[in-house]
Amino acid sequence: MLNRSNLDNFLEEIRRISDLELLLRPADQKRFSRDFFDYSPILKEKLSDCCADFVVKPLSVEAVLLVAFSCQKHEVPLTIRGAGTGNYGQCVPIKGGVVMIMTSFTKIRNFDSTTCEVTVEAGCLLGDLNKYLLFKGRQLRLLPSTWRTASVAGFIAGGSGGIGSVKWGFLRDPGHLLGLEVVTLEDCPRKIQLDARSSEALNHAYGTNGIITAVTLSTCDAVDWHEVAIDCEDFHAAVEIFQSCTKSAVDLFLCSLLENKIVECLPSWSGKSRGKHRLLLLVAPDGVTTLERIANRNGVDFCHLGPEEKQGGNGLRELTWNHTTLHMRSIDSKWTYLQMLLPQPEINAINAINKKWGDKILWHFEAVRQQGVQRMAALPLVKWEGPKHLETLMNDFRKVGTILFNPHVITVEDGGLGVIDSDQVQAKKDYDPKGVLNPGKLKGWP
Repeated sequence: MLNRSNLDNFLEEIRRISDLELLLRPADQKRFSRDFFDYSPILKEKLSDCCADFVVKPLSVEAVLLVAFSCQKHEVPLTIRGAGTGNYGQCVPIKGGVVMIMTSFTKIRNFDSTTCEVTVEAGCLLGDLNKYLLFKGRQLRLLPSTWRTASVAGFIAGGSGGIGSVKWGFLRDPGHLLGLEVVTLEDCPRKIQLDARSSEALNHAYGTNGIITAVTLSTCDAVDWHEVAIDCEDFHAAVEIFQSCTKSAVDLFLCSLLENKIVECLPSWSGKSRGKHRLLLLVAPDGVTTLERIANRNGVDFCHLGPEEKQGGNGLRELTWNHTTLHMRSIDSKWTYLQMLLPQPEINAINAINKKWGDKILWHFEAVRQQGVQRMAALPLVKWEGPKHLETLMNDFRKVGTILFNPHVITVEDGGLGVIDSDQVQAKKDYDPKGVLNPGKLKGWP
């Protein structure tokens, strides 16, 4: 429980900060203390009552520095928030205190025409940044399915991969994040510049070890991606075609496979399901005919939907990654999900799980590149029947060699590989020695 005197003194102090909006309405405090953690019934029970004591919105880096100074001085917890599109409670203040909204920081500071690196402020939306880059003949390498509304720093602090992972791997792979501007929570907070190496400790750390105010990212050549759908009656054939597509000499930006019962629940604009399993692909124009040959060779339905840009707001991107879960939950909120990397050969693990669980599992696969190798990530959907049922299922996945990224936990480590990252902990010691930032989310911090 926070000391009331500390909170009163803190409030009196931050009221004097110019370039700082203070939101004191209970409705705002509740609204900005949430993300999409209710995808998980476990997190919903744990986090629903968590609420900030104050919500602030800085309009300048100087205001961020002053808030940081007051928080560490009065030992008031500080949780950083972007657009709030995360699913794991990354921006939920489980110890109360302050939620600081970074959405005023939207400037694109620099585009290097030689290296094509881009430096952008923390609150800039990924959709806006990608639109800017397209005018330069470039695009972002990796995007979440929430790319239209998610913020740049929110993706760095809370994301891991998504659209583009079939080609570019994961956010923490070297070469994506090239630098950060960060405000520390030391006795005298500083604004510091981190290079690519020193930025790694803040990548996917839930904002527990530094306040990101600007990000430098690599970009890639813009491609006029085309949308392709391939429908298969046989599930095993669909898996084989999925793998054939990812191993072919075509330029892919997305390759997803949805079981037929999921396809039936997708929005009407996505096309009729016809009871078949569906592959959704974004491919460069010169790869369309190759995908068509793969489909024809296997005797399945092929549909070239045309250039992605013509689809407007309803494109294949909005049907994949965690948007798949979103669509299923919009029909029945009892649906929840898991995240994992399947062992190779993947079909053995799939068959083993199907043998025990049958239609209690709805399969959703995404193609990813992991350490240079094409792999199958899975985000299977499962109906909520209680924590014991879910834990039994996760244990069965572990038994067949699956690497689980548990979306039903609140700490960085438990939701990742399950090990403590000493660099992340050291960065917290260096930049947040009092442990003020997003407390309770970094397992390695005592």
